[in-house]
Amino acid sequence: MYIETVKKTMNLPEKVRIFDTTLRDGEQTPGVAITVDEKIRIAKKLDKLGVDTIEVGFPVSSPGERKAAREILKLDLNSSICGLARPLKKDLDAAIDCGVDYIHTFIGTSPLHREYKLKMSKEEILNKAVEGVEYIKDHGITAEFSAEDATRTEFDYLKEIYTAVEDAGADCINVPDTVGVMIPTSMNYLISELKQEINIPISVHCHDDFGLAVANSLAAVEAGAQQVHATINGLGERAGNASLEELVMALTTRYNIKTNIQTELLVDMSEFVSRITGIKMPPNKAIVGENAFAHEAGIHVHGVLQKAETYEPITPEMVGHTRRIVLGKHTGANAIRAKLDEYGIELNEEQFERVFNQVKSLGDKGKCITDADLKAMAQTVLGKAKKEIVKLEGFSVMTGDNVLPTATVKLNIGGQTKTAAKTGVGPVDAAINAIQSLVSESADIELKEYHIEAITGGTNALAEVFVIMGDKKGNKATGRSTVDDVVMASVEAVLDSINKILVER
Repeated sequence: MYIETVKKTMNLPEKVRIFDTTLRDGEQTPGVAITVDEKIRIAKKLDKLGVDTIEVGFPVSSPGERKAAREILKLDLNSSICGLARPLKKDLDAAIDCGVDYIHTFIGTSPLHREYKLKMSKEEILNKAVEGVEYIKDHGITAEFSAEDATRTEFDYLKEIYTAVEDAGADCINVPDTVGVMIPTSMNYLISELKQEINIPISVHCHDDFGLAVANSLAAVEAGAQQVHATINGLGERAGNASLEELVMALTTRYNIKTNIQTELLVDMSEFVSRITGIKMPPNKAIVGENAFAHEAGIHVHGVLQKAETYEPITPEMVGHTRRIVLGKHTGANAIRAKLDEYGIELNEEQFERVFNQVKSLGDKGKCITDADLKAMAQTVLGKAKKEIVKLEGFSVMTGDNVLPTATVKLNIGGQTKTAAKTGVGPVDAAINAIQSLVSESADIELKEYHIEAITGGTNALAEVFVIMGDKKGNKATGRSTVDDVVMASVEAVLDSINKILVER
């Protein structure tokens, strides 16, 4: 409701064009190199996503860049295909020779760029900019002009150069926050002032050096900017550019501004680019991160299960994501019940309490419970013997280099406490030998089969142990246990199997 109130004070456009520069600025991410074939595959998906313009690269920089541009143009995509070029004839000709229908030309305008990089006067830079735009328009190509480092350029000079390129025929001016130094209020002010001087559409290109690229881009739109440069996953030089997925979802759902983006494809697009570039997204990345729609805290899960909007500002389906209920120490009973219902597992209250307590115990140890873990724990509880004739009262094992593995086990058998210590080839073997020695005094039961499996990867994975015990009469029973300790899982599984045989007798 607060957004609706302040929107009345904004100069919002009805629609915003999305200029994607993943294949140009995104490829400038340190450590990223995208092949021609990979650029083609990304371009196809960007077109399907619905971006208005794809900046395919800097054609003059290499034969590979030119080849990529030509191959992408052969695809006859709906998106405009843009090449980057300095206002130099060789740069512009390289882009024109590729056949692009859109050229983004730029030149530095700030005092730093004029003095240290270009070593040119204001007049020389202005003339170069105008000549570049005129050359593009003479070839019948859409021209976008960027005053590089615009946000550190004197406003009077910025206004002068933008007005000059507009008069020269530029179709759009772009305002780059080249080193991400703006804050939203200053970006809003700058675009508002330029809107009073410029009649052609204004675009912005924000970098994320202070984590404000998306915020600054939105502030520009609030002031009337009609196009935004962005990259998939926020890739780009240094800290990157404005993240396309965050930007688009904010425009769509917070401002109710139209774009041509098919939002349900955002997660797939993000994952695709992540695989190709090798830049893995942090799990808490907004919109597309693994945890963007994941819930663990009991209160949150309860709310989401009742009505998703309580803890989700948008539906996961809107961006091609899925909701995840994560189990851990903050998990409430509702979340576990919901998961079990999803698996079709029915537990009585006593069985559920066992599973619930095990989840909490593992969570306190820092373990995140996976779906596979929960299923295994529930199946273990479901398969437990109906009565415990033999109960574990305690055990200890000793093992190590040059030490004979030894286990001491204390059992309560029919109300009597008995203790035994046995050796084995390992701690598990020693513990099972000790149990069998105690049980054999009253029931001749021995191990027939033993299987162990780690439920998930990692050294903290739950161990699922499955055993079959049998006696001389031919009675057999399975036993199962799923806990975070291999020896304990083995002991519990063996005792479970023994109890089933004794109960049947």
